[in-house]
Amino acid sequence: MPELVLPFEPLKVEGSPEELFNGGLFAVLPDDFKKAAKEKPFLLQYLHMIPLEEIGVPKFYAKLPRNLSDEKSPNLIYPTQGGVFVHIFPQPMAERHLYIPIEPNLTINMDVIMPRIEEALLEYTEEFSSLTTPEEKTTAFLKALDKICSVRGDGKHPKNGAAAKPAPKKDDSSGDSEGRPKNGSVKKPSLAGKLSSALGKLRMAGGGGKIELTAEELDAVKYLVVREKVGVGLLDPLLHDIYVEDISCSGVGQIFIEHKIFKSVLTAVSIPTMEELDDFAKRISERMKRPVTLHSPIQDATLPDGSRINIVYGEDVSRRGTNFTIRRAMGTPTSIMEICGFGTMTYQMAAYMSLILEENMNVFVAGETASGKTTTINAITAFLRPECKIVSIEDTPELMVPHNNWLREVSRESKDGKGGKVGMFDLLKAALRQRPNMIIIGEIRGAEGLIAFQAMQTGHGVMATFHAASVEKLIQRLTGDPINVPRNYLDNLNVVLIQCAVKLPNGKTARRVLSIS
Repeated sequence: MPELVLPFEPLKVEGSPEELFNGGLFAVLPDDFKKAAKEKPFLLQYLHMIPLEEIGVPKFYAKLPRNLSDEKSPNLIYPTQGGVFVHIFPQPMAERHLYIPIEPNLTINMDVIMPRIEEALLEYTEEFSSLTTPEEKTTAFLKALDKICSVRGDGKHPKNGAAAKPAPKKDDSSGDSEGRPKNGSVKKPSLAGKLSSALGKLRMAGGGGKIELTAEELDAVKYLVVREKVGVGLLDPLLHDIYVEDISCSGVGQIFIEHKIFKSVLTAVSIPTMEELDDFAKRISERMKRPVTLHSPIQDATLPDGSRINIVYGEDVSRRGTNFTIRRAMGTPTSIMEICGFGTMTYQMAAYMSLILEENMNVFVAGETASGKTTTINAITAFLRPECKIVSIEDTPELMVPHNNWLREVSRESKDGKGGKVGMFDLLKAALRQRPNMIIIGEIRGAEGLIAFQAMQTGHGVMATFHAASVEKLIQRLTGDPINVPRNYLDNLNVVLIQCAVKLPNGKTARRVLSIS
């Protein structure tokens, strides 16, 4: 399973959270940093783990400004939507910045606690099996944990070491008094250590039969159970980060992400062996009801939060072993004013598109992969008249339309080759019978393109995204296999917006609308 690999040797955290709040480090933190640490004590514990003498105290940002991309060696912490934090760790000599998720369990050794929790949760298996939505599962797990755990009443806090694995060192054979190696990684405890920990940390409360934990341990347990049973393990903090666009695993080793501010970033999340990578890919795919096998090694699926995942399984088809890529789902769609503010398009372009869409004209947003086509089409749908009936058709749900009368339809693959497939072509034909004012197609790839142009001929407005770097390439793809739109149909398409990722004079990459034809 994935593990956390830190670029430094974690320092031992001395003292309870209450004692740390009275320390000198907390006193020098800015007010917003203090507030975040008060709400989430594990954040302050993490600050005591890192080599502050070498890197300095990280800056705290509640929201990241875009100009942070100009910093060559950022050292900062910001919150994510999942209740955890992220440390962008400075690596001046490296090609990429390092992304470290700061989780409640990071400063607590959970190796002895979690097996006992897992065993106690087995009693609720039947109750959990009937649940379907992530919200229902989260609520059920938290209620079960409240029943099997209690907060220790003596007010004592164990001296917890780091649960993360640091970068390997040449000599890590000797350990400290708690059985952890000097480099901070956690060794498997001996039988005596297990018994001692079981008697100490996990002693049963009299009469209640509950597992006694400190408040910090209970918070960490709840977080871990939800992360592992409902979420996707150590990748969960990445999926909850609104600044993460893509998550990429190219094989054994550390995970890469594409960050909105810092672009390509290396994370501290690592999958150490081929076997663990295969197991992780199978676990995720089975949870999505699209299991990867040697017979079906390539799968596309949608995670519960709407993120798209593509998995290529096994060394037969991927020489570096199993790999996967997650295109994170957008939360709140980017508005047209934000797009203009980013410089993606000018205000004059936006005004022109508003006139076009008010008249229900046919529009294609075309560009290369990851050029921002979906972001742009989501933004300009705000120009459609509010009384419009809109039908969107996608293979992966990404479109976000701000209209009440919006039918959102998604294609479906057949299961085990037994039929039941509903493709984009089928949905588009059905949409013509639903009397829409505008049909929005997530992406035209095949025969549905011809139906889209036939819909234009019958008076339906059509919007779509399309992979093409220019108007000429768009025409070539539309008129060639497998789309095969006759050339005399092409004049039904009113507007083509071309958007690309371009390199700016300062060397940075940005998304720009190159033309509206």
